[in-house]
Amino acid sequence: MTAAGSVHVVGAGLAGLAAAVALADAGRSVILYEAAPHAGGRCRSYFDAELGCRIDNGNHLLLAGNRSALDYLDRIGARGSFSGPSETVFPFLDAESGRRWSLRPNSGAFPWWVLSSKRRVPQTLARQYFAALALRRADPSATITTVLDPRQRLFHRLWEPLAVAALNTGAEQGSAALFWRVLAETLGRGGAACRPLFPRIGLSESFVEPALARLRARGADIRFGARLKALAFGPGTVSELVFDAASSALGSEDSVILAVPAAIAARLVPGLIVPERHSPIVNAHFRCAPPAEAPFFVGVVGGAAEWIFRKPGALSVTVSAADRFVECDAPELRDLFWRDAAIAYRLPARPVPPARIVKERRATFLASPEQLERRPQQATAWRNLLLAGDYVDTGLPATIEGAIRSGFAAAGLLAGASRRPAAEALGVAAVPSH
Repeated sequence: MTAAGSVHVVGAGLAGLAAAVALADAGRSVILYEAAPHAGGRCRSYFDAELGCRIDNGNHLLLAGNRSALDYLDRIGARGSFSGPSETVFPFLDAESGRRWSLRPNSGAFPWWVLSSKRRVPQTLARQYFAALALRRADPSATITTVLDPRQRLFHRLWEPLAVAALNTGAEQGSAALFWRVLAETLGRGGAACRPLFPRIGLSESFVEPALARLRARGADIRFGARLKALAFGPGTVSELVFDAASSALGSEDSVILAVPAAIAARLVPGLIVPERHSPIVNAHFRCAPPAEAPFFVGVVGGAAEWIFRKPGALSVTVSAADRFVECDAPELRDLFWRDAAIAYRLPARPVPPARIVKERRATFLASPEQLERRPQQATAWRNLLLAGDYVDTGLPATIEGAIRSGFAAAGLLAGASRRPAAEALGVAAVPSH
């Protein structure tokens, strides 16, 4: 990869925005293309006229240990747009029994919190937590339930909710190795790395609008409504970007970062193998006014809802690996999810407030061992073409952290291993190799 010329970043989701920001900060000429009239992809906010309030199109939990995401927020000057509890607390509700508890990991890396019955899951033993270390040695073909005992209360009340939320895949299908990677970067680093962070207003206000402002200030060319139809290939390089309305010929030193969804990348790049199975997410947004002192979020076990988030003027429910709900009609889901949300936040069960049900049928790739083998590397057979997105092999699931990390890594690869100062400017040191 050369360090001169323009970089054409196709796709303005978080992976594309992260790559573009890192490159623009390093003084590169950046052209950012997006097929939609807005940036952010699955991570954005919009005003719902029917609900009469602004909502996020999905619920994304950021943790204090998400190093790439926080680096991105620092770069665009948006870290101050987040808030959260002063200590690491994960409130839970058992919807079947009504029992409540809070997981309270200690700040340091040594997990002494599992020795305290007031900090761990009720009716669990300290030694049961250390059984999770078996995930570290799991065979790449192993699923979570082949390594952890699904009959244990700890599995039902902690490991399964965390795994499903992180992988968007049921524990019986989810990769044990990938779940270990998640635990190693969160609980494995101590409670300080697990402190939840939430946008004060919305996803667009924190992740998207500040990034676009930063790019414009750096002179980047941002083009919305630009749908890429095809890539033209020359000997060992991409020679042209073919859009619906026009084409862009590439100079000999120009590069392309393709930050589009996996299925689109597979259509554009010959021979590219990507994950082909996906898992749905269902969200429900209820217009209501939960008490200001109510928790930022509540995890639910044994109910229809899984995670409930307090937003400005709303409660938002997220269900991952939501195959059992994706075909249900909206009124049924509204009533199911509100029942859990009302209990969790001690609100009246009736009347059910106005709600918006959002189904993402292909939200992320299925994080099974078989599908992980289909994740491509970021470099391609064409020396000026790189891939970015939560589906590439970052070693992480399809999360905000994974998407941003892929964008930074793609930007870093453009610097080249022999160009150390440029690599450091792009933030390569913050992106671990996999």
